[in-house]
Amino acid sequence: MHAYALASVAVPVTAALYGLTGVVRGRAAVRHRRALDRWAAVLADPYQAALERWWPNDAVQAAAARLLLDGLVTVNHRGNLSPAPAAADPARAPGHPLPEAVLAALRRRSAPATLGSLVLRDEGFATARREFREARPELRTAGEPAGAPKPGLYLVLAEMVFCAFGLLSLQPGGDAEWTAAWAAWTGLIAQIVWFPVHDRARGFRWTADADAVETARLGPPHPALSALEARDPEAFRRLRVSRLRTRRGRNRGRPRRRTPAGSGEPAGTGPAGTGPVSTGPVSTGTVSTG
Repeated sequence: MHAYALASVAVPVTAALYGLTGVVRGRAAVRHRRALDRWAAVLADPYQAALERWWPNDAVQAAAARLLLDGLVTVNHRGNLSPAPAAADPARAPGHPLPEAVLAALRRRSAPATLGSLVLRDEGFATARREFREARPELRTAGEPAGAPKPGLYLVLAEMVFCAFGLLSLQPGGDAEWTAAWAAWTGLIAQIVWFPVHDRARGFRWTADADAVETARLGPPHPALSALEARDPEAFRRLRVSRLRTRRGRNRGRPRRRTPAGSGEPAGTGPAGTGPVSTGPVSTGTVSTG
């Protein structure tokens, strides 16, 4: 086969392939920049940045700390959280979905509750957390970008095989033919290199968005946690206890002492529901045997 014919096939195909790669690279760059912009807007929210952290530095702990700092909830030595009177004022709403979800879960309870019990057992709070998590965009690394169509790849491979066999059987007869043969060889080698170059251009294994999320996860603690630890270390410690406990454990399994309704007597120490225990003298009358 003539060298000019091989060069006229290999060189234009190579130019077309690398032109396609340039277009794909430009579109991928725009797509990646938009993805990073979306994540930057999301991670600007400190609760979103703390969402994937392990407790006691996660977003739930930070939301409870913000409520304590704002005076909307109180925590006792057992870690039980309860709404403060200021929580009923609409003007003092937390202004963020996650602290509002914690406060709403506490207001639904008839008694104080620990943060651990809200996380494990409150369906409304679980729904709010799920909706807050779903506000995040999807990582582009979750699904690889689509590659070149298979029919096009088969045509490129067929052209490469055709050029390779032609060049192997070629016997150039002059400087012009040698130049054409070298151009064809160069095009064929460039086509072999094109496959990994095209994969990188289309964003194969691009992880910049996942790296941004990981950087936010490993960042400094939420500002509310840092402020609570500096302002009230005891409340900060109690809040950690609250996250560890999943039950209030008010009586630790002991029966309650109850006073019958309408009686002014104090309750005794007998079993619950048996009323007061009499402590007067016991009658010692005789028993008739007749």
